[in-house]
Amino acid sequence: MNKNMKLFAGILVFGSLWGFSECIIGSVLKDTGLPYGSIITGVFVLTFLVLSRIMYRQPGMQLGMGVVAGTLRIFNPFGGCHLCSALAIMAEGAIFEIIWYSFSFDFDNMKNITNQVSMGVITAYLVYVGGYIVTQILTPIVSGVGFYVENLIVFLPRILASGLLPGLIGAFVLPGVLQISRLDLKIKDTLYYPATFGVSAFCWIAVLSLWFMWGA
Repeated sequence: MNKNMKLFAGILVFGSLWGFSECIIGSVLKDTGLPYGSIITGVFVLTFLVLSRIMYRQPGMQLGMGVVAGTLRIFNPFGGCHLCSALAIMAEGAIFEIIWYSFSFDFDNMKNITNQVSMGVITAYLVYVGGYIVTQILTPIVSGVGFYVENLIVFLPRILASGLLPGLIGAFVLPGVLQISRLDLKIKDTLYYPATFGVSAFCWIAVLSLWFMWGA
């Protein structure tokens, strides 16, 4: 199997699942009144980012996933600042790359449960807070109001505090993802591309169909 093609398919499927969770699952959770942003980041985003890094061990992959997910997020049929959210998602992928740079090939230091929990908290917290800050910067710019640093400083304590819940969720999710990865589940080469492209197509068709119906 061509390594570059396999990596591209992995970026596409994990990025599409990420974007789908932001658009569809996030909107469903929002309607329930739950803290949907914290749940999406702490559960879905962290799972996709960590699992893809463990499976492929390819630096830069998660940034590519962020680009795919952010692009799909632009077509979110359920409202919101599409461009701001899309860029925030791309920023989350970049932040993950920075945090996990040293774990590209060696995960021996993640065998200890304490390290797993700590890394789960740190990763989910920083990814969420980083994306939140990017949104706060871009939203007033895109809306034409203009960005002022003092406004961000005023809301910074609230932003930093908001990362607590996704951080706590990450403390449980990352150890769980590492346990799943140890099962060493493999897809046969003949099924890999149909499975990855099929799942990706489903995510895009579902979001775009709803967008054309309600959001376009």
